[in-house]
Amino acid sequence: MARETRRQRRDARRAEGERDGGSIGRTPPPRLRTAEAGGPGDADGGSSAALAPAGKRRFSFLREVIGELRKVEWPNRAQVIQGTVVVLVACVIVGGFLYVADLVLKPFVQHVLL
Repeated sequence: MARETRRQRRDARRAEGERDGGSIGRTPPPRLRTAEAGGPGDADGGSSAALAPAGKRRFSFLREVIGELRKVEWPNRAQVIQGTVVVLVACVIVGGFLYVADLVLKPFVQHVLL
C-alpha cells in the first residue's frame, strides 16, 4: 500500500475536526516541554537530547533529515520540464524587455546626461 499523500492527511484531519466539532486552523500549537514540566523518562526534568553526545545528536539530526526528505513530494519528469520551460520563457521575456529598454534609453543617456 502506498503512503498517504499530503492532501489525504489534510482531508483526514479536516474530517476528524468536523467530527469532533472543532474547527480546522484554530487549534493551538503543541506545547513544548520545559525543564519545570519534565516528562516521562526524564528524572531530572531536562531534555535528554541536550545532554546527548555530539555524535548521537549528529546521527539523530541526519536521521530526521532523511525522514523529512521522504515526506517531500518530488516533482515528476513532466513537472520538471514544465517548470524549466516556464523559467526559460520568463528569462527570454525579461531579457527582451531589458534589451528594448536599453536601446530606447541609450540615446537619452548619451546625449542628455553625458
